[in-house]
Amino acid sequence: MVERLAIDGGPRTVPEGIIKPWPWITEEERQAVLEVVSDPGGWLPAPYGPRPDPRELLEKEWADYTGAKYCVSASSGTSALHLAVAAVGVGPGSEVIVPAFTFLSSASCVLHQNGIPIFVDIDPKTYNLDPGKIEEKITERTKAIMAVHLHGLPADMDEINAVAERHGLAVIGDNAQSQGSLYKGRKVDALSDVSACSIIVGKNLSCGTEGGLFVTDNEEYYERAKRMREFGEVIRPGERRVYNALGMGWNYRMTFFAAAFARCQLRKLDKLNELRRRNCEYLTKHLGEIEGIEPPYVPPDRTHVYFFYVIRLKPERLGVKVPEERDELGLNPHAARFRTAVERCLNAEGVPIGQWQTVPVP
Repeated sequence: MVERLAIDGGPRTVPEGIIKPWPWITEEERQAVLEVVSDPGGWLPAPYGPRPDPRELLEKEWADYTGAKYCVSASSGTSALHLAVAAVGVGPGSEVIVPAFTFLSSASCVLHQNGIPIFVDIDPKTYNLDPGKIEEKITERTKAIMAVHLHGLPADMDEINAVAERHGLAVIGDNAQSQGSLYKGRKVDALSDVSACSIIVGKNLSCGTEGGLFVTDNEEYYERAKRMREFGEVIRPGERRVYNALGMGWNYRMTFFAAAFARCQLRKLDKLNELRRRNCEYLTKHLGEIEGIEPPYVPPDRTHVYFFYVIRLKPERLGVKVPEERDELGLNPHAARFRTAVERCLNAEGVPIGQWQTVPVP
């Protein structure tokens, strides 16, 4: 006799307490943050304080890790992406190609520069920007293409870069969800003119709070990003600040605490990403055997770091008939209710599953 589902009062499938917290914090992280807390004045940037600025150390280490020449730390992934958009010269009336399916920041950073996001559809297999649909949206006002590496999977960078080169456009990498992922053996951050990632507490690379990182090989873009991060000022490492604002800027500085924590996490990023991959490949192997469940698709030329493990449900193959009906947004409300019902059932069984970005950004 089949036991009742947990949602109907049966026992949970996944025992309580088996899900591990994230990020993985060890004594190394605790000591690094404690050092900053214990001597906050001693961490003032040179020449004011006796110790090296942990933000500058993190910038060097992230640049070395990704293979980029320059890195600018920021207060969040959104602020780092705003720096990237501004660095390539997006301004009033500039158009930027943006995937229609992404997190809001990919588009809002363009709007904050008085630019216009031009939405392009995605490849339904990868959830990333479809390179074959970009050129039909390019106009004389197009300034850049934003390549979002969604869920942990790199976008089709060869094809995107080829389109950008043909039209003289910059490529902005939105790496908020793919820290450490590889595309044809190279870190995905190094494959665009500028790139930004989020290292908020829940990301693969975590700073324990809010933070972001901008990288580029272009010195001009680097200098623009640094000025914009700190009130439009030119601030050189080791030199006294002279408050010489040269243009519009923001306060996008990362905290010492976040940088100290992130440096520890960076040292174990590859190890933890490999553990994620092994676990997710195990899931893919076994979920792929169930009719009606499609696990993530991963092209053979890149690595997925699984910030999200995204499955697609086929209700008809699971024996559930969902009426074909569309609302004013073109979405099927019956399919949405089916997803929610599955989510509630699995949550009751102890599976931490949820829905993310259920509608396109436009």
